[in-house]
Amino acid sequence: MGDILHVETVEVAKQNPAFAKALTDLLFQLADDDFILAYRGSEWLGLAPHIEEDVAFSSMSQDMMGHAVMFYEMLEQLGVGKADDLAQLREVKAFSNAILVERKNGDGEYNDHPHYDWAYAIVRSYVYGLYKQVRLEALAQSSYAPLALVSRKMMTEHRYHLMHWQVWLKQLANSTPDARQRLEAAIAKVWKDAGELPHLGPNQVDIVQFGLIAEEEQLKQKWLTLTKDIFEKAGLEWQGEPGVPQERGRHGEHTADLVQALATLSEVYRIDPAAGW
Repeated sequence: MGDILHVETVEVAKQNPAFAKALTDLLFQLADDDFILAYRGSEWLGLAPHIEEDVAFSSMSQDMMGHAVMFYEMLEQLGVGKADDLAQLREVKAFSNAILVERKNGDGEYNDHPHYDWAYAIVRSYVYGLYKQVRLEALAQSSYAPLALVSRKMMTEHRYHLMHWQVWLKQLANSTPDARQRLEAAIAKVWKDAGELPHLGPNQVDIVQFGLIAEEEQLKQKWLTLTKDIFEKAGLEWQGEPGVPQERGRHGEHTADLVQALATLSEVYRIDPAAGW
């Protein structure tokens, strides 16, 4: 990758249509992942195990939503569309998030008998968070300077999130037999979807060749090595190769869970997109 073009500004990026397209595709993946998982995190408001965790989870979800906004704003700068519209008005098939982040928290709805799975929330947040850490480290070396800069800024904040999830993982792993059983069931459930996280979508060749991020396999192996070490230190059995869902989220294929999430997220905004929300 010695001949990779380094792009310092959005103006230069827009002069190369192929580069701009690859960058756009990657930014949608980054933004959509954080946007949807932040929403799922927000659904724990008032439902977390105790008040301190309620505040902590809400704060981390807010941070993640802020990261999504930064990526959407970069898309706006590229001329793709208004940041708020990109988040709120796109059709389901236009979203590039991984299937893992769109899965519901459990049975019921937030306002209708929610029976959410706390162990699943912990494992999903941590497994995604570990991948996000690897991805941010790769993005910090991106050929697109604005993306490298914003990724480095996110890394410090994100590390605190990882520390939080690690504490919870250890607590559940070493708590009661029931907590341990629920944790192991949640790991198995998350692992069925987790293999899609490193996928870079249909434009992955250009995304990598332009030096925007490392290759899929490199991201995957670094993430798996990190995750395996953490799980084994917590006394948890390693699950091996992660599964990939039937739907391909990076290709715009999604579940009914995302349909529900987007309907809720954009309900107010769609009333009057021109209003100052």
